[in-house]
Amino acid sequence: MINVTKTFFPPIAKYNEQLERIWQNQWLTNRGALVLELEEKLKDYLKVNHILVTNNGTVPIQIALKLLGNRGEIITTPFSYVATTAAIVWENCTPVFVDIHPEYLTIDETKIEDAITDKTTAILATHVFGNPCNVDVIEAIAKKHNLKVIYDAAHAFGVTYNGQSIFNYGDVSTCSFHATKLFHTGEGGAFFAKDTALQHQLFYSHNFGHNGPLDFYGLGINGKISELQAAMGLSVLPYMKHILQERKRVVDYYNQNLDITKVQLLKVRENTQWNYSYYPVLFKDEATLLKVQKALNDNKIFPRRYFYPSLNTINYIEKKSMPISESIAARVLCLPLYVELTLEDSTRIVSILNSEVC
Repeated sequence: MINVTKTFFPPIAKYNEQLERIWQNQWLTNRGALVLELEEKLKDYLKVNHILVTNNGTVPIQIALKLLGNRGEIITTPFSYVATTAAIVWENCTPVFVDIHPEYLTIDETKIEDAITDKTTAILATHVFGNPCNVDVIEAIAKKHNLKVIYDAAHAFGVTYNGQSIFNYGDVSTCSFHATKLFHTGEGGAFFAKDTALQHQLFYSHNFGHNGPLDFYGLGINGKISELQAAMGLSVLPYMKHILQERKRVVDYYNQNLDITKVQLLKVRENTQWNYSYYPVLFKDEATLLKVQKALNDNKIFPRRYFYPSLNTINYIEKKSMPISESIAARVLCLPLYVELTLEDSTRIVSILNSEVC
């Protein structure tokens, strides 16, 4: 069976080495030695000044909205994983959708200003499939209207734009270290802020508000990552060059062998060093997608309709038409992409897809 993704497992001996450290330290959580080491190594790898690792990738979005959203209107994209919109609603803010660019698939920055009202407090945009938003324009709009910018960069580990980490943009950037991601801690995430005072707020907000054991800076929840999760991250990180090379190998094969006269591929934004996080294919209509999906499933190949549905259509959102996002969501299919995907399997996937698309 070939799934859309497969978790990268480092050699078990490497993971056991990290576990032995935990047993020696007798420290399982509350920011032990492995968590601190992981943060330092990630800062060096990603070329960022601040990072705070967390227990998952959604908590950072929720905390950022709690600190910056002020229960206002949040301009956001309808083309993202549901966690992006759910976090807005969960934090008692109101999502205001702006349609997406038909090629980059990120929020259409030319439509943002028309959505701004006196209730708007922030922009929450997603770097879709690791493809950056137009961060320069978004941040100019935010500065003009005195808005905060939060980036859902769940897919963007290692991505650079204009020569620097994509995490260096916005007031807060967040990332997911879920097991499906190219870098992972099993379950986990992180947030990044350039401003030292804001980073301090993020820190105490993810640790119950603590200022030492008996005092508190303010309100907080539990977003801490464990030593066991950090052990996985420390075991995976040394293999990032191999992971990226292998994913690039699969992407290059797809690019060279898919009949691109019949499908549309993701357009990666200029001046981006991409991370090969996903391989979305856009069909001419939903009927073609369903035909291809069935043919692949019949051969025990399971791509994913990602992202589907368009988030402006989910049941706890006030409905508003987003024609581009709705069209893309109905026609997009992410093909299998992971380190161990063989040339033989890639060939089968391409052959079925090319033969099924009219």
